[in-house]
Order: sequence, then C-alpha cells, then structure tokens
Amino acid sequence: VIRPELCGVCGSRIRFGKAAIKCCQCQLLLHTKCREQCPSLCVPRPHHHTWPREGVLADFAPSTPPLVPALVVQCVTEVETRGLTETGLYRVPGTEQLVREWKRKLLRAGGVLPALSSVTDIHVVCGVLKDFLRGLKEPLVTFSLHPAFLRAADIPDEAASDTALCHVVSKLPPANRDTLAFLMLHLLRVSHSPDCKMDVLNLSRVFGPTLVGHSSANPTPLAIMEDTPRQCKVVARLLSLPPNFWRRFLGTEQENLVPV
Repeated sequence: VIRPELCGVCGSRIRFGKAAIKCCQCQLLLHTKCREQCPSLCVPRPHHHTWPREGVLADFAPSTPPLVPALVVQCVTEVETRGLTETGLYRVPGTEQLVREWKRKLLRAGGVLPALSSVTDIHVVCGVLKDFLRGLKEPLVTFSLHPAFLRAADIPDEAASDTALCHVVSKLPPANRDTLAFLMLHLLRVSHSPDCKMDVLNLSRVFGPTLVGHSSANPTPLAIMEDTPRQCKVVARLLSLPPNFWRRFLGTEQENLVPV
C-alpha cells in the first residue's frame, strides 16, 4: 500500500508499506488477515463507479434513473438535513482547503461515498456541490442548448417563456435533465426557508454561472460580461416553473434517492 486506504472487510486503515490483497475484478482492497472474512462472491464494479477527476455529468451518473450523481444526492441530502436554518446558504463560502479536500475524497470514492456528517461546517458541503458542478467539462445547461435557454428566458410573456423553457429542458441529455430537476427542487426548498434568507433572486445569482455557464469552454471577455446577467435570469425563470414539472423527471420522492 502506497497511500493509506480502508479495508473493505473490517473498515480499518491499511497503513503505508503494508501488504494488502486487491481483487482485480471489483477492486475490493483488504488486509491479508481479513481474507477469510471476504465475501465469497465477487461483484464486479460497474464502469460508471470509476469516476474521472473531471468529465461531463453523465460520467458521474448512475446507470438507472433518475440519473443524478451520488455526490449531488449526498450533498443535497446533508444540506437539507442540517442546513436549512443557516443564513446565507450557498452564498457564504466554506473553507477553501476543506472544500478541495472533500471534493477530492468524494471523487476518489466513486459510487461508495464517505459520510458527510463529519463535516462540521455545512457551508463546506455547499462548496463541494458548487465546486463539483463548476468543475464539469460542460455545464448542466449544455453548450449546444445554451443559446436556446437564453432565448427562452428572454421572452417577455411569462407563460410563453415557461413553455419554451420546458421544451428546452426536455431536450437536455437525461443525466443533465434529471440532475437539474433534482437541484431545482432543492433550491426551491432553500428559497422557502426563512432562516436561510436566500430567495430566488439570491440563489439565481449564485447558481447562474455554475448551472448555465457559457456557450463554449473558452468564452471571450465580452461573452462573459454579456452572459452573466442572462445566466441569472435563466435560473430565476427555471425556479419559477411549477415543482410538479421537475418531479416528473425524477419519478420518485427525494427520500428514495438518498444512498443507503
């Protein structure tokens, strides 16, 4: 063992320099002394559990609907469990070093995530979620559909704007669409919490650049300046859509998405 890791059988740490056993099929790692307690049946780890350091959203999504990455589900669940009384949720930054450490830890874990209950500051959990979404190679609103989202949000008539936005949302890749729906329902709950003091306008300012981004990976300074207010407008309009519109993409209550 070069980097200390946890034994998949007893759960205690395998220290640096110690011999260990690793299954070449499912990547289970264990102490040599724990070999007898190892499960007899090997369950090969699906490819999608081996998360890259960066990628598009689909690279992190599960293989069965709703296609919401476990990292997103776990962060949202933790925030809703103990963060809805925190003022400035998602606006107040968490300690940058801790955000980086926990994001790295979660990405390294793949589909089996360590508990976030040990993270004392809920703003760090919020930071991990935002940093994960910002770090994608393509924002949730994909490069190709970016102009359509901006056009739909710019329609003066609210009913027509809503109709256009619903149509564009349905054209997103399934993982992007499901994750956007999951996040919209979460942000609506945050906006309804009087303690958070984060209304739709505040949340759209925070999440506009993160969720909508730009129409290319390398926008010009002019595009960045022009896009920023329109990004916020898109998120504000998305948050104005009825919750039932978003729920139909998930096909389940949020509680069923929480990893066991």
